[in-house]
Amino acid sequence: MMESLDARLEHLERRCRRLRSLTFAALALGALGVGSAVLRPWLSEGEELVASRLTLRDERGRTRASLSAQAGGEGGLVLHDGEGRPRALLGVDASGSPRLRFATAEGSMLAELTVYSEEAPRLVLGNNAGSEFFSVGMMSDGSSRLELADEDGRPRAILGADEHGSPGLLLVDRKGQPRASLRVSPKDEASLILEGQDGAVFRAPTPVQ
Repeated sequence: MMESLDARLEHLERRCRRLRSLTFAALALGALGVGSAVLRPWLSEGEELVASRLTLRDERGRTRASLSAQAGGEGGLVLHDGEGRPRALLGVDASGSPRLRFATAEGSMLAELTVYSEEAPRLVLGNNAGSEFFSVGMMSDGSSRLELADEDGRPRAILGADEHGSPGLLLVDRKGQPRASLRVSPKDEASLILEGQDGAVFRAPTPVQ
C-alpha cells in the first residue's frame, strides 16, 4: 500500500515538473510574440529601422552619439565625449543649410562650417570664451570676405573682394571706427585712406595719367 502511494506521489511530481516546463515555455514564446508585435511598426518591408531619434550610450549609460530628425526639417548627428557632453555636430537646419560644428566641453564654438543658400560657404573659428576671431566666406552675390577679430570678437581687419573681384582691405580700431582703407576699383584705380585719432584724414594722391 505504501509503495503504491509513493509511486503515485512520484508520478504526480513528474507531471507537475512537466507542466511547469510547458508553462515557462509558453510564457517565453508569448513574450517573444509581444516583442515582435512591438517592433513590427518600426520595421518596413525592407527590414529598415524607422525612427525620429536614435541614441547610443556606453556601458556607463552616458550618451555618446545621437541621430535625430525634427518636424521643422532640422536633422543631424551629434557626437559626445566620454562625459556625455556634445562636442561635434553634423546637421542640416530648417532652411536646408548643412553645418559642421566643433565645440569645447563647455559648449563654446571652436570651428563651424556652414553653407548658406546652396552657394555661400562660411568658415568660422572661435576661442574658448565663445568669441569669433576668424571668419572667411563667400556671399550669394559672388563677393568674398575675410575677418580677423580681437579677443572680444570685434572685427579689426577685413579683407574682401566685391562681386567683380575688386579687392579691398579695411583696418578698424577698438571702437569700430575705420582707420585705414586700401582698395582697388573695378577700373584698377588704387586708393589709400588713413584717419587719425583727431579726425584728420589722409588720402593718397591719385597718380596722374
